[in-house]
Amino acid sequence: MTRKSFSKPLGFVLAGGLACAALSAAAEDITAEIWVDNWFALHVNGEKVGEDSVAYKTERSFNAETLRFQAALPMTVAVELRDFMENDTGLEYIGSRKQQMGDGGAILQFSANGKVIGASSADWKCEVIHHAPVQSACAKSSNPQIGVGACAGTISAAPAGWTEPGFDDSGWANAIEQSEQAVRPKDGYDRISWDDAAHLIWSADLERDNIVLCRATIGN
Repeated sequence: MTRKSFSKPLGFVLAGGLACAALSAAAEDITAEIWVDNWFALHVNGEKVGEDSVAYKTERSFNAETLRFQAALPMTVAVELRDFMENDTGLEYIGSRKQQMGDGGAILQFSANGKVIGASSADWKCEVIHHAPVQSACAKSSNPQIGVGACAGTISAAPAGWTEPGFDDSGWANAIEQSEQAVRPKDGYDRISWDDAAHLIWSADLERDNIVLCRATIGN
């Protein structure tokens, strides 16, 4: 398990067009415990506090991470979740007999003063920005390339300001809670004592939705 520490207090307001530290709430020491298949980047109140220590393009990266930082509560958490894919077709093991659509999954919990104050669940809001391949026949292609033959996809950029507390995510779908049987978590997942409030989440499609953005308010 990899541990990282971030000492910068997070909790910002806009004043005269400049970002300045919020003085209305004291910063809390927060611990975030995260397991993702395959990679994540975590933002809190619009500031990036850490990412998976194993590079995104590493196949079968199933490590858990513990991040420590300070933030004023309630805090907005915004996490980018990525399943491994070799190119924009969404496939993995391209060119081998194992060529296939991969599947994702994530679980997160946040603690302060030794108590869990929030965790991933169906209450989180999520937006898929990379969905591919649309047709499962792409996995049988001898040279899979996005937009060629069966390998179509729907890919968009992350919305501007999506990590900020004031971002309107009312149009996003709720996260889908996934079972351990569906996600098959491993390598680090069992090293963390997950609170009953923490659930494995993703979008509705574990295989085709390769990049998912999720948001929640924690500690309110």
